[in-house]
Amino acid sequence: MDINKRIEKTVEWLVDKVTESKVRGLAVGISGGIDSAVVAFLIKKALPDNSLGIVLPCNSSKQDIEDASKVIEACGIASMEIDLTSTHCGLVDRIFEQSTDLKGVDANSLKMADANLKARLRMSTLYAVANAMNYLVVGTDNVAETYVGYFTKYGDGGVDIQPIAHITKREVREWAAVLGVPEGVIKKAPTAGLWEGQTDEGEMGTSYDMVDDLLEGKDIPEKDRLIIERMHRVSEHKRSLPPSPPREWYI
Repeated sequence: MDINKRIEKTVEWLVDKVTESKVRGLAVGISGGIDSAVVAFLIKKALPDNSLGIVLPCNSSKQDIEDASKVIEACGIASMEIDLTSTHCGLVDRIFEQSTDLKGVDANSLKMADANLKARLRMSTLYAVANAMNYLVVGTDNVAETYVGYFTKYGDGGVDIQPIAHITKREVREWAAVLGVPEGVIKKAPTAGLWEGQTDEGEMGTSYDMVDDLLEGKDIPEKDRLIIERMHRVSEHKRSLPPSPPREWYI
């Protein structure tokens, strides 16, 4: 199936999900990255008058905010911006700096907790807006991110539907070009914007191309295969419902 046909079928699927869910529209957080850009274009095509892009700066880089604006302008989606910086800083101060119970906790653990708090704060804000408007929250994870668990549990992984969860990062780039995503957004290094200088591939320790190749059944270097398989193994809990005791215990 060619790209245009796959895009068309995905747009139809989005319309079907809105109908099935008996909601009014679709909302997505626009980060300035390629995945959220592609999703913004898709939901705008699906529901031109009932799609919303939400920009959520949170100690974000100026470049990310500018790129988010370029995406909004290019696809013509309705948008709003909610700056979470002061809210995030207040929570960080209250949780990590004022709490004596967290004194002496490993610095890297605190860094990751802070980063995940940022993602979960964005998720809560997206849902607050979507609930008020009777919209679904649309996710932006591609198949590589889904496979290795490169998303925050109940953060950017906390969504209602995932329209690009079965396409590779390479395909995301191809779709972006066809849809009309600004070239600068297509070419920029993928980042979750969790801290200054953070990049997806730097954090993962391997590249999206390596993950895509593995998922397509191609041979990749052993070093990369081990990294990817470990990420998939340890992130299983993100792809599953929370565990509970066996039901038969209570019958």
